[in-house]
Amino acid sequence: MKKTLILFSAALMGLAAMAQEQPAPEAKPQKVSITPYGFVRNFLTFDNRSMYTVCGSDYNNLPFDEDFALPVTQREQFGDVDINEIPTMQFHALSTRFGLRLSGPDVLGAKSTGRVEADFAGFGNNNTVLRLRLAWVDLNWGGRHAIRVGQDWHPLSGEIMPDALGFAAGAPFRAHSRTPQFRYMYTSPSGFGAQAHLLYQYQFLTNGPDGANEKYANRALVPEVFVGLNYRDAHVYAQIGADVLTIRPRVTANIAATATDPAHNVKVDDRLTSVSPTAYFQYLNGLFSVKVRSTYAQNTVHVNQMSGYGISAINPDGSQEYTPMRSSVSYIDFAYGKKYKANLFFGFMKNLGTADDLVAAPANGIPYTLYMKNNTVNNIDYMWRIAPAISYNLTHFNVGLEYELTSVNYGDKAQMKANGTFDADDTHTVNGSRICLLVKYNF
Repeated sequence: MKKTLILFSAALMGLAAMAQEQPAPEAKPQKVSITPYGFVRNFLTFDNRSMYTVCGSDYNNLPFDEDFALPVTQREQFGDVDINEIPTMQFHALSTRFGLRLSGPDVLGAKSTGRVEADFAGFGNNNTVLRLRLAWVDLNWGGRHAIRVGQDWHPLSGEIMPDALGFAAGAPFRAHSRTPQFRYMYTSPSGFGAQAHLLYQYQFLTNGPDGANEKYANRALVPEVFVGLNYRDAHVYAQIGADVLTIRPRVTANIAATATDPAHNVKVDDRLTSVSPTAYFQYLNGLFSVKVRSTYAQNTVHVNQMSGYGISAINPDGSQEYTPMRSSVSYIDFAYGKKYKANLFFGFMKNLGTADDLVAAPANGIPYTLYMKNNTVNNIDYMWRIAPAISYNLTHFNVGLEYELTSVNYGDKAQMKANGTFDADDTHTVNGSRICLLVKYNF
């Protein structure tokens, strides 16, 4: 019996030793949690004349200039017929949106989160198509340091929008662009912070000799850069910063034939670098808010503003010099309420002309070559918008009514000065009115 107990004890000790040698079971990997969100949004809009719009006419930029069907010599006899003075009405649900909020395990000691968001406001051949809006991943180290990689709002746009109801949300007085980027954010315990962005164009593009295209920025090999300082507390958010964009409009040029050489192409390194300083201020207190942004904009067509650049010199070797169109662009937005909410938006843009004089090279109906928004809206002296709105808001349901008055002081294209501006005697005013009814269901 004693011998049996000894053998049994030895066996138990052996089993215990074997158990200790076995590796501990692996911990189950943390999963990424996914939270869906979105809304069904409907816009019914009425315009008193033809407007420069995108996204199925939901996104309103400004009223088109007058376009008379008859020459001046016949207007006294037959009357002025402005073919853009045509009212329109449309109803769309294409801005319906859905997205996914992602929260995952720590990476390199940082909390990881992400976002994917889409709507149906992209356009194909007469069809709305699914459009990527946001797609980014964040790594956040305790609220002090954060890195974001992916497609997000351009820093000139900002993540904080005016409370305007229209799809354009204050654009083109508010910069509007979402773009692929690398972003670093630092926030101190006192509320002061800094940010730096490296940006690339994709959906919102610079214009150039071949129309709107991302290649002008991509082949410069220098990413667009934004740097800024900010401050935030319970009521105030303020930011100052500057955006720097370098483009390369052309890479080849044609040299005309001479007595000794035939016409031939040469490589050129045409470049333009423009700097756009900006400042933003926001105040929130209870049901009241005010938001203000002002930008000294240079060649900011890629953020959906009425801007661009032109040719300032043509060199003997075929290369060209460029000069940015400059403008002052600002808005202020007031809002009060929650369940019942009133909002007033006011925006203003003034054409300050090009930094250098343009060379005479007629294009697009003007005596100089300018690459502007859509390469057609190139004769604005100044413009403004006022947009009051009221809305009724529940957790899952919103309905609102907004009136937009956008007034544009257009210049006579033939009388454009060498810096892209106009004398007051060579301008006229065109007013565009839009009435917008919003019905929205949130989930």
